[in-house]
This record gives sequence, C-alpha cells and structure tokens, in this order.
Amino acid sequence: MLKAPALDPALIEAKVGSGYPAPFNASTAGRAKKMLTSALGLNQFGVNITELDPHSATSLRHWHSHEDEFIYVLDGEVTLVTGNGTQVLTKGMCAGFPAGVEDGHCIENRSAGPATILEVGSRDDRDEGNYPDVDLHCKANRYKHVQFIRKDGTPY
Repeated sequence: MLKAPALDPALIEAKVGSGYPAPFNASTAGRAKKMLTSALGLNQFGVNITELDPHSATSLRHWHSHEDEFIYVLDGEVTLVTGNGTQVLTKGMCAGFPAGVEDGHCIENRSAGPATILEVGSRDDRDEGNYPDVDLHCKANRYKHVQFIRKDGTPY
C-alpha cells in the first residue's frame, strides 16, 4: 500500500455523471471521473482520469473564461468536438484549450468500446463555464460552489 504523498488511482472512487441540471446531464451519464489532484489535496490545478462508455461525453460543448484545459488519450478512441467540427483522437494523442478562447469543445466517445483520457486544467475562482449550444452557464467560484444558471441569469 502506498503512503502519502503517493496514491494509487485505482483506489479513488469515480464520480459518475455530472452536476448538470436535467436534461443536460444525460450526455455525461456514462462518464466516470477520478479526481487525482483533489484526492491528494492539491487545489491550484486539476488532474483527472476520465473513463467514457460508448455514446458518452466528458461534458457539453463549452469553453472557460479563465482556465486552460489539456486532454491526453490514454486508451481507446474519442471524438474531439469544437466549433470547427470533429476530429478522431486515439491513444497517445492530445488537445489543448486556452482560457478565454470562445470555441466550445467536448470529448465524445462515438466508438463501440470504452475510452480513457487524462484531463488537466488550471483552477481559477474567476472561471466561468460557457455553453454555446444550450441555455446553460456556470457561474464563477465553481470550485467552492457549483451554480448553473440560464443565460438570462435565472437559476435552474
């Protein structure tokens, strides 16, 4: 058994699905996320191992106001979806999303088998999540309190 500060990711309980309000949570129902840095008590950046069942997604297509994101495909095949279209990514491929770039993205598993990706992101309390395809917005301070609202500011 490993001792802190080391950690075996296999021992971390995965968070299944997302905190999106219905009906937006349906696309992430087959997502299982192990939050490695949270389990280690780190809070300045996030690293997750995310498993996607077939026909599942990491998120809705979104972009961040103040956070960079990076993904690396560990296993399987996923489809990167952006405003410019789609690209298939396989084991060993990666993608990055700079903060403030208004090109929503998500990762979908359109294959017949499971896929696993490594997600890395900065954590900034000023960050807001913007969802160009649906009436959804995530307010700042989401690491302390996640609050999804409609684009007109009304709560779900």
